[in-house]
Amino acid sequence: MKIKENRLIGFAIIALIYVIACIFGIWVYRLTPGSVYIKVLTADMAATITVYLFSLLLKNSTVYDPYWSVAPIVILPLLAMEYANTGLGTIFMLTAVTTWGVRLTYNWVKTFKNLNIQDWRYDMLKERSKGLFPLVNFFGIHVFPTIIVYLCMLPAIAIIQSDSFNILTLAGFAVCFFAVLLQGISDYEMHEFRKNNSDRCALMRQGLWKYCRHPNYFGEILMWWGIFIMMMSSVPDMFYLLAGPLANTLMFVFISIPMAEKRLAGYKTDFDEYVKQTRVLIPLPKPLFK
Repeated sequence: MKIKENRLIGFAIIALIYVIACIFGIWVYRLTPGSVYIKVLTADMAATITVYLFSLLLKNSTVYDPYWSVAPIVILPLLAMEYANTGLGTIFMLTAVTTWGVRLTYNWVKTFKNLNIQDWRYDMLKERSKGLFPLVNFFGIHVFPTIIVYLCMLPAIAIIQSDSFNILTLAGFAVCFFAVLLQGISDYEMHEFRKNNSDRCALMRQGLWKYCRHPNYFGEILMWWGIFIMMMSSVPDMFYLLAGPLANTLMFVFISIPMAEKRLAGYKTDFDEYVKQTRVLIPLPKPLFK
């Protein structure tokens, strides 16, 4: 379809899908009884299923890609408005999450080409799962990331419910600020490298990427640990909500990173040497701890 080849039309279609998903999610939230955590989960899943159905219609699972960064910057401010909570702890948390979400969504916008092109990971999963891809698509590409983001948002929801502000709040905010800065710098460096280098097999070994292979992932991991630290300043007895940032960390360490490195090893020049000379996540010179 020629419509799917148009980048601007692709943006408009995805934006409309997310508006529909948001409206449906809010409707489900209001109909769902129980605690705010149950209400948010059901609304989150309803929005995810909406996006999933549209991705089937468009035959492109990339429609879900911005959900990771869009959902928190819609859900959390709406909750804060419902609770009429404008304490400093909530303001700092919303500032951190919104800055993170807007920047990450902007990064997706820069990399989005059109609705004919799907993320390489989805193509790989489709090729491997064959007839089971509809199930893999629903549970692996849509539901699983939504659950991870939901778990990461739980400490933020706790902050909204029990606002507080102290030195720990500032410490958590500082971690979030560093995380966003780290992601922003690493993504900018990668965009500049790709723009100025036409060799697809060349390795990015400049800036933060000189010292580690996934500085952007490290920033993503740190972001949600920062929110958890901010929560501990309000409700330390809910320490068990560390399950969120922990699940997010494990997902990157055991799924996202191995998947990315296996792909890079297949076509990047001297990737094995690069692995030996760099760290996986922390952008520090490797001999530092020898």
